[in-house]
Amino acid sequence: MADILAQTIPYTSTTVAQIVFAVIVLIAGLVVAGILSGMFRKGLHKTKLPELVIEFLVRFLKALLYVAVLLAVVSALGIDISSVVVGLSAVIGLVLGFGMQDSLNNLAAGVWIASLRPLDKDEFVTVNGLSGKVHAVGIMATELLTPDNQFITVPNKIVWGSPIVNATRMPTRRVGVDVGVSYSTDVPRAVQVALDVIKQDSRVLADPAPAVVTTALADSSVNLQLRAWVNTADFWAVKNDLTIAIHAAYGKEGVEIPFPQLDVHMIKE
Repeated sequence: MADILAQTIPYTSTTVAQIVFAVIVLIAGLVVAGILSGMFRKGLHKTKLPELVIEFLVRFLKALLYVAVLLAVVSALGIDISSVVVGLSAVIGLVLGFGMQDSLNNLAAGVWIASLRPLDKDEFVTVNGLSGKVHAVGIMATELLTPDNQFITVPNKIVWGSPIVNATRMPTRRVGVDVGVSYSTDVPRAVQVALDVIKQDSRVLADPAPAVVTTALADSSVNLQLRAWVNTADFWAVKNDLTIAIHAAYGKEGVEIPFPQLDVHMIKE
């Protein structure tokens, strides 16, 4: 067994024993990195730091620990770490000069996002035309989950450099349901029917008061909008229920919701 471990790998000076030791160091290092990351996460949870900041710091620590494990593995193979560090520094300097500006920008943007928190974990946001629930902010990218469970990775510099629409940050939101009625309709009556529909929903807040407004005199209809303030968690449910309820109420009250119409006049010579 000792003879086998003492054998060197062809074309190298590395022995089998060094490779075995390096593998052991790699496995042990990954385990220790996982344990330290877990302990770090538990310690941060005892503070008042937001979940988004905790996730960012844990990922940053984990990346540093992986670099340390890599250096330990290189050392276990009998390679002088100082020369490796010098070589890596030269390569990193070269890469930074030619192609790492984006990575540095993403890293800096990630720090700003985690610090100022224009978005937070589990909030629903729209960034650069992409919408989803915030899963995490990593060192280089922000992760979103769409309502149909698609995973989107957005570079941090794009997130920080774009307008962020946060749909769930505020405690209340205004629901808007658009509906059109025929030009022959008694509009004040249609407005009253819509107001009654809104007030029948117990989730609608009394302050600010609900309203129904005329938004346009369109080609085929007089357009109304039902406006109701609700708790943010109830937004989509109330919007869906009001849409169904106004359709049923107008059908019951004989208020016509017209189809698009186009009158064509034929002129005979």
